[in-house]
Amino acid sequence: MSIRFTAKARRGMVTLTVAAGLAVGMAGCGGGGDDDKKPQASASTTKDDGSAPSAQEGTDEPLAELKGEDGLLLEIASVQRDSGGFVTVSGELRNDGDKATRLSVRTAGDETEIIRHGSSLGGATLVDSGTKKRYYVLRDTEGRPLTTTGVPRIDSGASVPVFMQFPAPPTSTTEVTFQLPTFAAATIKISG
Repeated sequence: MSIRFTAKARRGMVTLTVAAGLAVGMAGCGGGGDDDKKPQASASTTKDDGSAPSAQEGTDEPLAELKGEDGLLLEIASVQRDSGGFVTVSGELRNDGDKATRLSVRTAGDETEIIRHGSSLGGATLVDSGTKKRYYVLRDTEGRPLTTTGVPRIDSGASVPVFMQFPAPPTSTTEVTFQLPTFAAATIKISG
């Protein structure tokens, strides 16, 4: 191969890479333009479609508050059963302590994935006492937990939104016990 041919091929690859990067960037920037709008709380007790809100939507109160180590508090805002056969638990992890803190490594569970994927809530479980089954956080094909991962250090008074996904218990199960290492356990209701 000549140097001239190699230089042309290299320029062509650079051009192709830049064009692909711009195309991906433009696709990511597209949308409805409402990205900077913040959700507003409604004082109304009905949704826009006229139906009554669910028990979880009608109040700003969390479903459960679990106290953990070093002033951490996990507020569970929703526990939603999805049609795909899983349950999504979402809420906020708040630092009520005096100083900045991190999640304990124990919240990631007994696994080696913490080394590769950082801190997570992968050690969380749902316990269905009726069927005597424990449901662990789902994992993707590479072993990563389907939870919030890489939780940063949380400053005093700050909070971080979190989620966890589990296999869904039978539809007859409406209450489960949520457990996360280093946090208190709580009974929560599944909606949906």
